[in-house]
Amino acid sequence: MPDQPVRRPPGTIRIGSIAGSDVLVSSSWFIVAGLVAVLVAPRVDQVQPGLGPWKYVAGLAFAVVLYLSVLLHEASHAVMARRYGFPVSSITLHFLGGMTAIEGEANKPRQEFMIAVVGPLTSLAVGAGAVGLWFVTPEGLLRMAVEGLAGANLLVGVLNLVPGLPLDGGRVLKSVVWGATGNVHRGTIVAGWGGRVTAVAVICWPIAQESVLGRPPDFLDFILAFVIALFLWSGATSAMASARLRRRLPGLVARDLARRTLTVPDDLPLGEAVRRAQEAEAGGIVTVTSGGRPTGVVNEAALLATPEGRRPWVAVSTVARTLDDGLSLPVGISGEELILAISRNPASEYLLVEEDGSIYGVLTTADVDRAFRETRQ
Repeated sequence: MPDQPVRRPPGTIRIGSIAGSDVLVSSSWFIVAGLVAVLVAPRVDQVQPGLGPWKYVAGLAFAVVLYLSVLLHEASHAVMARRYGFPVSSITLHFLGGMTAIEGEANKPRQEFMIAVVGPLTSLAVGAGAVGLWFVTPEGLLRMAVEGLAGANLLVGVLNLVPGLPLDGGRVLKSVVWGATGNVHRGTIVAGWGGRVTAVAVICWPIAQESVLGRPPDFLDFILAFVIALFLWSGATSAMASARLRRRLPGLVARDLARRTLTVPDDLPLGEAVRRAQEAEAGGIVTVTSGGRPTGVVNEAALLATPEGRRPWVAVSTVARTLDDGLSLPVGISGEELILAISRNPASEYLLVEEDGSIYGVLTTADVDRAFRETRQ
């Protein structure tokens, strides 16, 4: 069979791969690249007069070089994550920089710290290297590019160490609080508040800009501050909401939510299977072979949709879902692992089995949802 096409986020273009991960460029990157070209063009004209429209091409080339350093920053995250065994599906370059899509969460504070801190350290290293290169680069456009590369990477490295989510520094703070308290959720909440404080500082920056830099803010400064602050606030808020959600997940235990189950031959009339289940006060029906091997779980919605008059004439297997991979779960599964298992293989019912393969019961997503809502009260 041909390989299934890899789904990419809408509005992105794949330009290659690095560290085993797809490198994607979002449509917003072209906007910021054009903006950089326009902003850099006057400086290009000062350094190399007489280029005419080519000054914008030079500005665009600088934007490309700048984002290549952003790609190095993100690639360092990807390499470190893979070192700890976490898959990395993609690296995306966008309006505000880049994003590395790491699948899974760090299991230890040290993993979180190392994956987060390596990005800013890479930017600082690139910036320091560009500073050293500046001294041996002849004057002209090349020196201007090296100068801009040094300043941008040093700035990115320092700003990314600001202790607030969703910045890398926020993940560093999260790992420190996690290590000190032993509570990953508390670490996320603290780092989330750090991100919110940072967002407020960014939105207030244009007001203080003139007294600090001696240059009054223009319209673009206010727009940029608003966009960055919105990005920081929404990222921090999302992380905090996720932490509060995950804090409730340990209360979801499959064993405690299991329904008593009746096993029946798959060719038994549906009406008889329902009668036996009612007598046994069973909340789930599992079809089995003559040797006792489970083959399917009766779908409650399909059962209720079958008129009672037809039930004696149809086999129970007609309303049972075959036990494909992912529909049979260990009875000891719980918390976030349970939620991930359900999300990977969506279904209404799952079979819960003991370690020896014997049937324990049936778990329904309706019961999981109900239990989760109760944990919020």
